[in-house]
Amino acid sequence: MRCICKMCLISLMFIIPISDLFGQLKIKDNYLCINAGPEDPLFTTFAASMERSRFFADKAYFMDYFTPDKPICYSSQFAGEFAVIWKVNNIIISKTRDFFKKPTVIVSFPDMVILEYEPFKGLQVQERFMVYSSGAAIIDMAIENTGKVEYDFNLYPLVYKSEQGALQISKFDKEKDWYFFTHYEPTVRLHSNLYTSRGYPTDFNNILACNQTPDSYGGYEANSIQDFYFAAKRLSKVHEFVTRQNELETGNVEIVALQKHLKLRPGKKTSVRFVRGVQDIRKPESEMCDDVQAALNANLQKYVDENVALFKSVPRIKFKTDREKMVYIGAFNLVRQCMMPPRGKTKYNYYNFSRNPIWGWGHGHQVMHESLSMLSYVYLDAKSAEESQRIYIEQQYADGLIGYRHGPRGPQVYPHKGKATTSAPFFSWTNWEVYQVSKDRQFLKDSYKAGVKFVHYLEKERDIDRDGLFEWGPYGIIENVRDGWNAVFQLFSEGEDEGRDISDELDALDLSCQVANEMYYLKLMAKELGDKKGVEEWTRKFGKLAKLINKYMWDKQDKFYYHVAMSDNTFEFEGESLKRKEIIGFLPMWAHVATKEHAKELVKHLGNTDSFWRKYGVPTLAADDPNYTAFVDGCCRWNGPIWLLWDYMVFDGLKNYGYHKEAKQLADKMILAVTTQLEKNHHFWESYSPDYPIQESPSNYIWDSIMAKLLIEVYWR
Repeated sequence: MRCICKMCLISLMFIIPISDLFGQLKIKDNYLCINAGPEDPLFTTFAASMERSRFFADKAYFMDYFTPDKPICYSSQFAGEFAVIWKVNNIIISKTRDFFKKPTVIVSFPDMVILEYEPFKGLQVQERFMVYSSGAAIIDMAIENTGKVEYDFNLYPLVYKSEQGALQISKFDKEKDWYFFTHYEPTVRLHSNLYTSRGYPTDFNNILACNQTPDSYGGYEANSIQDFYFAAKRLSKVHEFVTRQNELETGNVEIVALQKHLKLRPGKKTSVRFVRGVQDIRKPESEMCDDVQAALNANLQKYVDENVALFKSVPRIKFKTDREKMVYIGAFNLVRQCMMPPRGKTKYNYYNFSRNPIWGWGHGHQVMHESLSMLSYVYLDAKSAEESQRIYIEQQYADGLIGYRHGPRGPQVYPHKGKATTSAPFFSWTNWEVYQVSKDRQFLKDSYKAGVKFVHYLEKERDIDRDGLFEWGPYGIIENVRDGWNAVFQLFSEGEDEGRDISDELDALDLSCQVANEMYYLKLMAKELGDKKGVEEWTRKFGKLAKLINKYMWDKQDKFYYHVAMSDNTFEFEGESLKRKEIIGFLPMWAHVATKEHAKELVKHLGNTDSFWRKYGVPTLAADDPNYTAFVDGCCRWNGPIWLLWDYMVFDGLKNYGYHKEAKQLADKMILAVTTQLEKNHHFWESYSPDYPIQESPSNYIWDSIMAKLLIEVYWR
């Protein structure tokens, strides 16, 4: 029975057993029940809660419950797969397609998931997977025999790593009954390698453990996880009933496994727990043993209750479809699991861009662009969202500079031609949105003070010609965050991602709008704080900048906004036209800068299916531009692929000017982009193809959590 059905029975108590079967785990908020099948748009990556997380050797896991030719698998980048294979009355069940009832996800949290299934008729299972810590993952099973015959079965928890000899067996500890082995991981990553000089481990210790005494153990060579069949059931003319494994205690293998034998009479219940521990080999083995033992003893009900309490503050939206609700919960799970505890040069919690996978430039620091995730996260944990923003305040330079990156390594400003690099200014907008939920006036005061200093810095350092419009710094191609295949800033690169960067030689439409937006929200902050002089300053400065943007950057012929050359404020630079229709042309609506007449013309451009109104949203470059591509074949493409944060800004701009119908239609396109991928592969992505359902970019990127904010705006605000 699903938990949504139990709600009807005990709604007065408001305590809903997740399953009738075992009565062990209960959830006090039926809203969080999702009942997701393999083809539903469910995000299935899980990472340890902040208080049990570490920076190095941090293992998050991706759950594959949807591939019919595999068991339910939990994989961690370069660390292999953790799974359990069944043998029921000598029948091997190692593929979910052979389950009598396929897996259904009942509830999903940032660090844990609960599934129900029947591998064999009459064997009802509730499986609870939890990333207990950065170094320990739990597969916990509650099993009931609802049939009429006794079941004799073996469970084989195993770790599989596909490279030849990838797992090196160290020992089987006969006192603890734990299996010890090691594995290697490269620092090479698809999109950006880990920085070898910063202490990333490459060699790891592992433990495979059970909360009961295992009956046997073994290590095996294998070309796939399915090859374990031949370890659990040897082939002969008459199939041999294998009661023990090979009990290998040294050697290089691809599979290590335990074996637990159980018998279950009709009507009886049992439970069993398996734990995988992983640790930097340079650390004391005792630390890993303590971590594994804590996971074996963990009270899962306690952590279910903590997760339910975490979600207490999120708006309870009545969605039209279950698919939207899954995206909503998944977006919150994504941002929460990226959060890390304070370390190094910050006393506040911070985030990684992703925890599975991880890559060099997305690990160990924050960027204001990615911090737009706080617009969603504040609804889940306002204090934590404020802490993340306080890192910028804590590490801000005396002259007002907020660097390109901030976090446990301190500010990173990448000096170029003698100048520090900042980042696209979304600071005060984000802080205002956080305050709108938290209502923390001290946070508002502190962020207002920092925001004022930051804009004063930009006025001094990013308007070199003092014409009132803004240009990017010398390292503008990363500072502007639209850092690859940029049709204008890399105008002389012939459509490639290398070559000359002219972003500091233009009065930049994007930066000018972003600064105007910062001024707009500083005005709102000043008003909220009763700072009359501040209101006057930011009203005046915003109005002046808005007039300049409309005077010089609006093209009367095309009825669109563009960059202009810093030298003469024209739409031409060294003989080349700057009139390339990019998504930033809609930023004046987001920044409250566009006139009503200009907004009307922009909406016409937006609705043109030959340029911006594509199947999955608004592309970063118009589809009728010669440099446009709809193919997402890697990271950092800004010549067509959809970036959800920027589509959200277009959505926000439409609402600013009363185009609510068009905003809802854009939201539907964004939801389609996300659900299409989640249904196919259960990942969020850095960017999305505007036209096709196939793509390749960094997965599980924190800023896709903006989908929760989008859905709140569509349904609740």
